[in-house]
Amino acid sequence: MNAETTMPVLKLKPKEERRLQFGHCWVFSNELSVVDTALKAGSLCKVIGHAAQPVGVGFFNPHSLISVRLLTRGAAELEPDFVSKRLKAAIDYRKSLGLGKFCRLCFSEADNLPGLIVDGYGDYLVVEFLSAGMDNLKAEVLSALDSLCKPKGILLKNDSEFRKLEGLACGQEIIGEVPDVIFAEEDGLKYTFPVKTGQKTGFYYDQRENRLFLAPFFKGRRVLDLYSYVGGFALRAAASGAEQVWGVESSKTAVEFAEKNAELNGFSGRIVFHKADAEETLNAFAKKELPETPDFVVLDPPNLVKNRKNLTNALKLYVRLNELALRGLPSGGFLATANCSHHVSREMFEGILARASSRAGRKTVLVEFRGQAKDHPVLVGMPETSYLQFALLRVL
Repeated sequence: MNAETTMPVLKLKPKEERRLQFGHCWVFSNELSVVDTALKAGSLCKVIGHAAQPVGVGFFNPHSLISVRLLTRGAAELEPDFVSKRLKAAIDYRKSLGLGKFCRLCFSEADNLPGLIVDGYGDYLVVEFLSAGMDNLKAEVLSALDSLCKPKGILLKNDSEFRKLEGLACGQEIIGEVPDVIFAEEDGLKYTFPVKTGQKTGFYYDQRENRLFLAPFFKGRRVLDLYSYVGGFALRAAASGAEQVWGVESSKTAVEFAEKNAELNGFSGRIVFHKADAEETLNAFAKKELPETPDFVVLDPPNLVKNRKNLTNALKLYVRLNELALRGLPSGGFLATANCSHHVSREMFEGILARASSRAGRKTVLVEFRGQAKDHPVLVGMPETSYLQFALLRVL
């Protein structure tokens, strides 16, 4: 690629370089002097500062709020075969963590491939192209993945809302063969799930380390796992010596898979899954109206903050959910609670927990505050890559 002399040049407005100099990878449309709508979405462009100093090279999309996703910084050139080289570096990093074929293999900006998500499920890969630039390089990505991973099949799960923001069509495509049901392995447990119709890429690797962290706290406890999906936390609780586990999930299909997973791992009878609404269950729990008496609650809701417009209402709901959980727990009980939106910072989440504790009239101790697993790396200077907040509280 000898595009260094032919790339279009985009110029920043005055004083818009600072955030980029501190590690951020996005240039927003209102930070450019001119947004050239004649350029094709996903085009490679040079970005320069107001004084013409080089800022970097990136993908440009004239139709997106995120106008440029940087691939290089300063005067650095874009290396030949950068897709395969960066994918190899991402996969090698996971191997250095002791992770095999069951993990997130590529995490977008944090792996220098903005808009590309790759999850490994043994012989199969699930891939998301979330930016126009990466979508234009689909052939290169698939070729590199075939060479590096040699999968039996790849599912292109391109049905995310992020694609719509980039002006991309949504849908699914299968390369090779991918069965309807596949499985993930995690620290001795197996989880089956419907990869084509399940949530996100099928499974939530980002909570792997948090599930394992809770293992000693689960022992001897009566655990209520809310928003259980296919049983991630519930199975870990049973494997860690919980006395009894109840899982609550609103999706009938997810409940069926959670029950299969309990049986697959030998936990039949120790975990009971219910198809029910989590908030309604929490209301009953807070009023002591449940037939069960949990002393450990896992609260792992889906992303409640789709955009900044609904942030205020979402924060109120987070407070409400955590308040109800704390009201129902006995003294000495535990609440493991999470948020998975980058719009909610650690400071904001700690504020949610403080307000929830106050409104519930409970004293709580923060046992530990955590984030996402290491195969979902956080890029310093780009808070959007740090999207998972996780806390364990003990009720006094």
